[in-house]
Amino acid sequence: MKSKVIESVLEKFESNLWGYHFLIPKEVSQHFIKGNDRRVICTINDTESVRSGLMPLDGQHYILVNKALREKLGLSLGSKVKLELEKDQSEYGMEMPEPLQVLLDQDEEGAQFFHALTPGKQRSLIYIVSKVKNTDSQLNKALAILQHLKDTKGKPNGPQLMQTIKEFNRRGKPF
Repeated sequence: MKSKVIESVLEKFESNLWGYHFLIPKEVSQHFIKGNDRRVICTINDTESVRSGLMPLDGQHYILVNKALREKLGLSLGSKVKLELEKDQSEYGMEMPEPLQVLLDQDEEGAQFFHALTPGKQRSLIYIVSKVKNTDSQLNKALAILQHLKDTKGKPNGPQLMQTIKEFNRRGKPF
């Protein structure tokens, strides 16, 4: 599938739910949406690539832009940008951290629970692991997540998961 290049402007919703975003024209967004799969890789001004979903609202689609990315690229409300969009062909819609992949390969029960989750919940758990850069910390978080999934029979509970992660962090290194 071919990529699409467009120009857009950084806008902001007047909402507590969503904030800064780029509007993606309907004819462009429809090129990338296949059923419920709205995942794309968006390269901003030929410099920074981010994996994102085309978020629907009122018949339009948007790419959300967090504060860290806005600051990194020096973007402010009204900034004009060049966006290159391509279909995200990855299995999870984001890069899988190696420590989590290794544990999924080794822990059959944990992997079954993980793969039974919706793609969005899988991405949320992958994000929890990937947001820390230290490999030992990633491994601790991944161990905690798989233990939590086994303890809850595959029904993640946010506050319980955070408590499990805290307990694993207190234990120190996993080995």
